[in-house]
Amino acid sequence: MSSLTANDALNKRKPSYPWLFYLLPSIAIMLVFFIYPILLTFYYSFTNLALTGEAARELKFIGFENYARMFQDPTVRISIWNTLVFLIGSAVIGQQVLGFLIALLMKQRNRTFRRVIGTIVLAGWVTPEIVCALCLYSFFGDEGTLNAIIGFFGFSEVTWLFTVPMLTIILANIWHGTAFSMLVFQAALDDVPNEIEEAAVVDGASKWKIFTSIIIPYIKGTITTNMMLVTLQTLGVFGLIYAMTGGGPGNSTTTLPIFMYNQAFVNYQLGYGTAISLLLLLIGIVLSLLYIRSMKE
Repeated sequence: MSSLTANDALNKRKPSYPWLFYLLPSIAIMLVFFIYPILLTFYYSFTNLALTGEAARELKFIGFENYARMFQDPTVRISIWNTLVFLIGSAVIGQQVLGFLIALLMKQRNRTFRRVIGTIVLAGWVTPEIVCALCLYSFFGDEGTLNAIIGFFGFSEVTWLFTVPMLTIILANIWHGTAFSMLVFQAALDDVPNEIEEAAVVDGASKWKIFTSIIIPYIKGTITTNMMLVTLQTLGVFGLIYAMTGGGPGNSTTTLPIFMYNQAFVNYQLGYGTAISLLLLLIGIVLSLLYIRSMKE
């Protein structure tokens, strides 16, 4: 009887929510390194925070002045447009389509073929972003590899980084990030049952019919998930563009991350820069919600 009473007392001392103690470290890390910086950024976007001048000596709450200035600034509209062009060209179309085509090409190939092609594509992905930018700058430069190639065939040289700067950074980002999409789609295509495709062939289905009616519907969720991940990753691309063009010539390649950096750390207007960063965050949230909704449908 006494032992039963002791066990009952011990059970009463046990915490009612033991899972809470397992989550506390994760919650603490989330609060310190994620929630707190976002709240601090949100607060600073309503202030005149700066690195130099009078504003650096006295922080003031200025309300929506930074946001009013942002939506009246023509460079912001140019940056939003450049961001969307860069996003659609290099992520939605470039990395997604090219990564899928490479994965489809490697489907059911022998191990040697997949190893060689995979190594070539992965080389761009594992290369650090700044190194990738320097390599592509050397390739598209006035005296770079591309001009040497077209000059060998008798064509006149082109100032690629000045004539078509947006195309150069789009191609650079495609080369740098396509491997991620290739790996995702390769894993998804390997999971498509061969029996279904073989049965479709027996029924007389063409390769195009198998592709559109079996493969695409089977990996539809993977396509949407990869699109969301690649989109969010591309929204934050900074080093690649800054090292290749610096946002120029003019504002032709100034995306929101480049414009935010220039305002915060070149013009020393940190309050205005944080307001622009929240605009970038808002675009990412909206696109994520659209992708999540399409996944549910």
